[in-house]
Amino acid sequence: MTGIKKPAVLVTGNDLAPEALHLLADFEVCFAGKQPAEDAIVSLAREKDPVAIIVRYGKVGAGVMDAAPSLKVISKHGSGIDVIDQQAAAERGIAVKAAVGANAAAVAEHAWALILACAKAVPFLNDRMHGGHWDKATHKTIELNGRTLGIVGLGEIGRRAAAIGVATGMRVIAFDPYAKTAPDGVTLVDLPQLYRESDVVSLHCPLTEENRGMLNRETLATFKHGAILVNTARGGLVDEPALVEALQKGQLYAAGLDSFAIEPMPALHAFREIPNLILSPHIGGVSDAAYVNMGVGAARNVLAVLQHANQPA
Repeated sequence: MTGIKKPAVLVTGNDLAPEALHLLADFEVCFAGKQPAEDAIVSLAREKDPVAIIVRYGKVGAGVMDAAPSLKVISKHGSGIDVIDQQAAAERGIAVKAAVGANAAAVAEHAWALILACAKAVPFLNDRMHGGHWDKATHKTIELNGRTLGIVGLGEIGRRAAAIGVATGMRVIAFDPYAKTAPDGVTLVDLPQLYRESDVVSLHCPLTEENRGMLNRETLATFKHGAILVNTARGGLVDEPALVEALQKGQLYAAGLDSFAIEPMPALHAFREIPNLILSPHIGGVSDAAYVNMGVGAARNVLAVLQHANQPA
């Protein structure tokens, strides 16, 4: 029927996969723009009073929620819901959902891209070749076969990353306080043992107040000398100045990071001056397939919550 205003769904980004938009055809989908500031999201929420918010970029706190009295659900375009104030949502009766597993393959692949880039010095050798050098006689890479891979967090991403490690012939150990069983070829250990024994440590755990800064001067000092660290999870897991020190002193051979304490990474960040640190702009979960999977997952979560909310008591 014409003339009936559609309920609004606010997207904190400037696009959504066509497949997701098709699922949301009965809603007015409003885009907050590329990487919007929280005040911009608040302003748009006040204007549109959405029933749902799909979080692509930025944070959603109490201010955004209070600007949208009709808000029923906040749905993450991905799996990391630490950018949503979950306590504030719970206090207001707003559901918080994540598209769990939608980007698991993409992130696991990117973690391994960083592991291999570190072990094989791919960026360094590429730069040298473009500069006219031929380092065949002087450069040796690290062979991962037979080495130990430590996986922190055995969710869908961690399990995929572990399976790749097993396939490459690595000894794979893992820590996850909630895991009762491990995949084939993976041994569960405690965190101190994982730090001590791993040649490669790859982080795949959510960020909580309990594990914030879990990799700091004290814990990095317990790493095997010359280990590789890869973080495709959350930047807050790592004390960044401590990581700089560990790389400069040679405690770590190299590190690969796809997430940072402050994003975008500040222009004058010390990371930019560390040659054995490989950086990517939090794009581990941004693949062609993951873009569709995350959008569809987020849209389906919105529809499920709203359908349940509209059912008669």
